[in-house]
Amino acid sequence: MVIFGKNLLHKPKQYKYLPDMKSFLKYTLATITGFLIVNIFIFILFFILFGAALAFSSHTVSVQKNSVLTIRLDTPIDDRASDNPLDNIDLLSISTQPNLGLNKILASIEYASFDDNIRGIYLNINDIQGTFRALATTQEIRNALQKFKESGKFIYSYSNLGYSQLGYYLATVADSIFVNPETPFTLSGISSSVTFYKETLEKLGIQPEIVKVGKFKSAVEPFIATEMSNANREQVKKYLDSSWSNIIKGISTSRNIPTDSINALTDRLNFYTTQQFTTWGYFDKAIYEDQMLAFLKKACGTAPDQKLHQIQLTDYQKVVSSFENQSYNPNKIAIIYAQGEIGLEQTAKSIGPDLTKSIRKARLDKNTKAIVLRVNSPGGSALTSDIIWREVHLAQQEKPVIVSMGDVAASGGYYISCAADTIVAEPTTLTGSIGIFGIFFSGEKLIKDKLGISTDVVKTNKYSDFGGTYPLPIPISSRPLSTYEKNILQNYVNQGYETFLSRVMAGRNLTHDELDAIAQGRVWTGEDAQQIGLVDILGGLEDAIRIAANKAEIDQYMLVEYPTLENPIEQLLYQLTGGIKTQILQKEMGSFYSTWSQLKEVISHQGILARLPFDLITNEFKH
Repeated sequence: MVIFGKNLLHKPKQYKYLPDMKSFLKYTLATITGFLIVNIFIFILFFILFGAALAFSSHTVSVQKNSVLTIRLDTPIDDRASDNPLDNIDLLSISTQPNLGLNKILASIEYASFDDNIRGIYLNINDIQGTFRALATTQEIRNALQKFKESGKFIYSYSNLGYSQLGYYLATVADSIFVNPETPFTLSGISSSVTFYKETLEKLGIQPEIVKVGKFKSAVEPFIATEMSNANREQVKKYLDSSWSNIIKGISTSRNIPTDSINALTDRLNFYTTQQFTTWGYFDKAIYEDQMLAFLKKACGTAPDQKLHQIQLTDYQKVVSSFENQSYNPNKIAIIYAQGEIGLEQTAKSIGPDLTKSIRKARLDKNTKAIVLRVNSPGGSALTSDIIWREVHLAQQEKPVIVSMGDVAASGGYYISCAADTIVAEPTTLTGSIGIFGIFFSGEKLIKDKLGISTDVVKTNKYSDFGGTYPLPIPISSRPLSTYEKNILQNYVNQGYETFLSRVMAGRNLTHDELDAIAQGRVWTGEDAQQIGLVDILGGLEDAIRIAANKAEIDQYMLVEYPTLENPIEQLLYQLTGGIKTQILQKEMGSFYSTWSQLKEVISHQGILARLPFDLITNEFKH
């Protein structure tokens, strides 16, 4: 090596790939320049975002007389809207996006009912997006609009691109429903589909290892079967029928169309003309958008040659927030939002053990007279669920705790709810799913036979290599579980299930046999859950707040929301990393994103889970 080095030194021109000092300096300077350019770009981007956020947050909104509140629900609706203006920025397009939260929507509708400048509400909607098809969310908004009508102000609905089934259900609360004359409309009912991966895993040489309790706990079926079990098919059919029944009942009552006629039309699926639907009573009139705006002018008392004063819901929320910030009352009701998968990290989109800090803070605050726990979760980690349950249980011993269930509060979502004084759910809420399962993956055939990777182990004790090793950068073990190992895990799951049952038994005053008969991992709608004792009252968030105030015996109070939202800098860092990654995937994968996301969650959470076994999809004709 020394001689080779000397030859290099004596004959540098023969080895052109060796940089001389000049080239070295050139490359070094280019690297430094590139580094500076990247950092300057990030610095400039930060100030662009910060400036946009500042401009957005400082934008003042005023409501002119004879205005109409325009409600568009064209982005996903979370339970809670963030006040952080950076949340509105789409980093892919450097533009602001609407930030809709159910809490702000409900508050805006209520405030508009006594705002003298608002003459009525204009629903300009097509579809409604949210978790598990947003059935319960839609119901809550619909109930709020129904209450708004008591003010004597109008509600008119119009769709230029066509109503989805859920969008039409919401529209039926309006005094009149209008639609573009050439827009198609279909009623097809709702369905739930499951994708099965058993044969795919077999071809890859991956074997799923399953431990579970409950014949209805079907979250593991996609990995061990090629079709639904009879028990799973039974529960899915039950809650789909219940949900669809609630939808058509609402349509029937509002439009004075018999439910039998609605179902008959749905079973005769066809593309009927807008005029036919108008004749049958589904629409009041088919008009174009310019005619709709002229109609609104007349309703607002605005002359035809004058401008119609519309204020968008996203702007009106600022007016409402300004009003709420001016009011103060020493008596407080804490609304604690538990939204998303239950795991190990607390974020705006997921639930972690840190949620207990918010519950504890509300419990220890003497001015907080009651707690409303808003749950919108399919479940997840059994351990985290129990940690949160404990804090809910402690709070319930000191002050009223009311649970308000959103679109879904099942499995772990029900676990953290069961200790409350009162549980409130919408008729279409998905809840129950009281059960636990564990899922692990072994890939001996993949690792050894197909990839040719062998593993060996040295251990100090008999089961030091419990479950095998993981030679690949994915959570797949090198060997299957032994019979003894699987029995240990099954016993652990059984214990977890009994613990789950004991929490619900204590909270709902049920015997073991009574609860086990309705548990077993079975999913129920809120309407059915009320009949079997898992839910107390059918209603939404506003109903839960009213119950909390009554139990606390307070007439005047201030609402405070937890957990505390992230500061803008933390949110920016998230968006520059995980947030922008999610946006890219959602944009590229479209409707396939939800399937990919669910599969990723199951694999990443492999272990012991208390989670709803599926997501709900409503089939719609796209045009």
